[in-house]
Amino acid sequence: MTPAKIRSILNIIFLIGAAASVLTYIFSDNFQLFIYICGAAIFVKVLEFIIRFTN
Repeated sequence: MTPAKIRSILNIIFLIGAAASVLTYIFSDNFQLFIYICGAAIFVKVLEFIIRFTN
């Protein structure tokens, strides 16, 4: 798998995570769940960032 393909997949996962975190923030009273989802999405974006600048 090429780095560009991996970056694309990670970007899609990040966008899904970001949308899920926004929906969790709006529709759920569980703020801790929002923090976990948002943190996971940010972690995926950092991985994509690392792959972008190491190649």
